[in-house]
Amino acid sequence: MTASRVSPPPTATDDVVAAWVALLRAHARLTRELNASLLTEHGLTVNDYEVLLLLARAPGRRLRRVDLSESLLLTASGITRLLEGLERLGYVNRAGCPSDGRVVYAELTPAGLERLRDASGSHLADLETHFRPRFDDEELALLGRLLARLCDASDIEPESCSPPPAAG
Repeated sequence: MTASRVSPPPTATDDVVAAWVALLRAHARLTRELNASLLTEHGLTVNDYEVLLLLARAPGRRLRRVDLSESLLLTASGITRLLEGLERLGYVNRAGCPSDGRVVYAELTPAGLERLRDASGSHLADLETHFRPRFDDEELALLGRLLARLCDASDIEPESCSPPPAAG
């Protein structure tokens, strides 16, 4: 019996590893700092804020829970826990679909929209604080384009982190 030749697994170049580590560290640091700020000032996590923002931008201010889960890259149990917390706070309601009992929606409440609007000013200011001292406008645009290459086009929402304007 002869040993078959197994080729060694491919290895990442030092540049690829350095870029990956920098991305992980930057994400962890920014997420930790933005979470701390949102929690302290508004009682929301970054994920809470993103759920409220997605619902505020959705038609009728409601989305299927499964669509929220996919947008946030959370498991079904993860989105359930997140939405249950927002429901307890009165920011989100659970809504059924009259034509299909299997479909469950998350629906933004007026209190949830108000909380999102309250939090958006300081959250946007925090984003400015973290990015502006480190990047000029051209670098920010380039950074956005470079990071977008790592995502599906459907994962990138070019819209801002601000809620839609209040109805006139």
